[in-house]
Amino acid sequence: MADRSKEKIATERITVRINGEWREFTVGHDLEPSTTLSEFLRGRLGFTGLKIGCDEGACGSCTILMDGKAVLSCMLLAVEANGHDLLTIEGLPVDDPVIEAFAEQCEPGHGTALQCGFCTPGFVMAARALLNDNPSPSLNDVKEALSGNICRCGCYAGIAMAVLHASEKIAAGAVRQSAGLR
Repeated sequence: MADRSKEKIATERITVRINGEWREFTVGHDLEPSTTLSEFLRGRLGFTGLKIGCDEGACGSCTILMDGKAVLSCMLLAVEANGHDLLTIEGLPVDDPVIEAFAEQCEPGHGTALQCGFCTPGFVMAARALLNDNPSPSLNDVKEALSGNICRCGCYAGIAMAVLHASEKIAAGAVRQSAGLR
């Protein structure tokens, strides 16, 4: 009986939409049932923007979007992504307002939104999820949404300001779009 269940796992297929592209994988061939989503995305598929820091769900560096919501990919098995829509930082357009705001952030009293950059993809993805749900967050909303992410360089004030500036960019883009401007 155990051999039969092992055989079933070896032929099970999962389908996942990753950065807009539906892909199919075979459990037991492409991934093991125990493979974490973070290891699968980064190690097997090469989405190296995703960082694996603590591998225990405590640092946020592995944050991706699953069906538009921020999730810690190290806390999920790859097989749990079956049928879901995943977005890694590689799937964001280079002109995404969050990416632009992080790159531009440098205000006296707040500093930059990045130094070493290790935590940046996780913060960007958590911020993107927040702004998808709440395009005009308060500073407290930003702090709450990013509370699961750790920056060892201590760029928290700059990161928070970058998210608020990204919100402004999104609002300005919406105004331009509704006015028929580019």
